[in-house]
Amino acid sequence: MAIISTTDFFTPVVDDPFHFGEIAAANALSDVFAMGGMPFNALNILGFPQGRLDAGLVAEILRGGAAKANEAGCLVSGGHTIQDNELKYGMAVNGIVHPQQIWRNNTVRPDDVLVLTKPLGTGAISTALKRDMAAAEDIIEISTGMKTLNKIPVELCRRLDINVHACTDITGYGLAGHLLEMLSGRYELAIEIFVDDLPLYRNARTYLNNYEFLPGGFYHNREFSIKKIISNTDLTDNHFNILFDPQTSGGLVLSMSANDAKKYLHHLKDVYPFNGWIIGRVRPSSESGLILVG
Repeated sequence: MAIISTTDFFTPVVDDPFHFGEIAAANALSDVFAMGGMPFNALNILGFPQGRLDAGLVAEILRGGAAKANEAGCLVSGGHTIQDNELKYGMAVNGIVHPQQIWRNNTVRPDDVLVLTKPLGTGAISTALKRDMAAAEDIIEISTGMKTLNKIPVELCRRLDINVHACTDITGYGLAGHLLEMLSGRYELAIEIFVDDLPLYRNARTYLNNYEFLPGGFYHNREFSIKKIISNTDLTDNHFNILFDPQTSGGLVLSMSANDAKKYLHHLKDVYPFNGWIIGRVRPSSESGLILVG
């Protein structure tokens, strides 16, 4: 038995306090799932301006977190609160995994394909929400996606005996940043990204095309990642903004053989809200980085 310990917390990304609690918990739990483990214990982390928020609102956040932890099979056994001028919530989570079944994030293999389990675009849409400029149906859609646990994709891999060579979840560094993480230290490999096949939430492209809705993290992500993207195309074109959009509680990227991916996707659509998509492949290369393929 091996222990996975992780923590994550952030400011609200949606207005509904219960949904915010669910999303923050799902996001914190995700790091355990991304290593192939299952969470068993969590501690709440909460900062809020005492006396300036309705106590019922704070209770709803904690209730949302507890509900999502319960869905994950994880016991919330306490936590810690502090006074803070800005509301923040998240969890410290402990999980377990067999030592021989730990998924690393940088052990991709040549000819692997990359399977993504959730759509992209939460960064731009949630930024529009903060400015009261997001459509209600788009808020509902991303809220549903962000609070969806990454538990089922992991359990399905175990049930089907899928050999996952590497895994990461897509969060604040955006798709490009996390895929580069999968190549860290692998100077003989590159990842081809099938840019035109990347799954987006329904209206995400509209928000991504509006610079008013690009969060601050977008620019940091692009500055870091753009140096390691192999392309003859102008990557400041709006079409490529999805590569750098920071995600909240995003999906997993699982690196596996093409045969395993075919079997996995065939079954995933029957047990999970999202079908899953092949978004790229790993190939030998004299120049490590991301290669954009139309």
